[in-house]
Amino acid sequence: MTNNPTTKPLQIGSATAIPASAIASARGLVKTYGRGDTTVQALAAIDVDFTRGELTAIMGPSGSGKSTLLHCMAGLDTITSGTVTIDGEDVGRMNQRQLTKLRRTRLGFIFQAFNLVPTLTAAENITLPLDIARRPVDRAHFDTIVAAVGLESRLHHRPSELSGGQQQRVACARALVAKPAVIFADEPTGNLDSKASTELLGFLRRSVDDLGQSVVMVTHDPRTATYAHRVLFLADGRLVGELVNPTQASVLEALASLDAAPTADEGKTDNDTSAMPLPVRI
Repeated sequence: MTNNPTTKPLQIGSATAIPASAIASARGLVKTYGRGDTTVQALAAIDVDFTRGELTAIMGPSGSGKSTLLHCMAGLDTITSGTVTIDGEDVGRMNQRQLTKLRRTRLGFIFQAFNLVPTLTAAENITLPLDIARRPVDRAHFDTIVAAVGLESRLHHRPSELSGGQQQRVACARALVAKPAVIFADEPTGNLDSKASTELLGFLRRSVDDLGQSVVMVTHDPRTATYAHRVLFLADGRLVGELVNPTQASVLEALASLDAAPTADEGKTDNDTSAMPLPVRI
């Protein structure tokens, strides 16, 4: 983490070619739910790149599209239009079998619910993705991950015998053991106390800094966001700003700017034909 935040506007709609540094990208990403009068646009023509070897946080008000963006990027939800690319592969063109293979071999997931199999030990839960994919376990890498999350003495315990923090660390190790291209984390500290949250976030940041992992994390917590290299802000399904090298104060200031900014509808006048709000400068 750093104490020198850099603030700048996000150049909405300016992205074209995908940079080589991007591990995951979207171009013109639209996601809508419902039909006719009940249609809700959750994501509105989003262009975004997530940088390889970085931890990126996604923030915004409730209903801004944070989790929807994460799920679309991870191939957990179908997109309405646009493209999503993971490590050079076009996710939108994949059938269900190809998506399943991608999620098993190239992606890692950490969610608020630990999603551990109660009848398996911690070690068996960690290696489960590899076992399902019938891939061998790299024991040296397994040992490195287990040591990093501090679970050496708990490998033979089942989830019911672990604390909440230990269960989430098992989930983190499970996400990392297959050496995924990118890990997607949706409110990973939501069910943890302050101490367990700090331990988990420290591990996620170390997985990036020391192991070269790429992590995209949705959070509502300004303190959690300070562990990221960069924070992206959403409002009304649109990317409206970014913050590099965040501090808690700079994140709070950015969120306050979002709260004070007009929504897409409120910002229009009778003569306004633009469908895009102005970028929030944060």
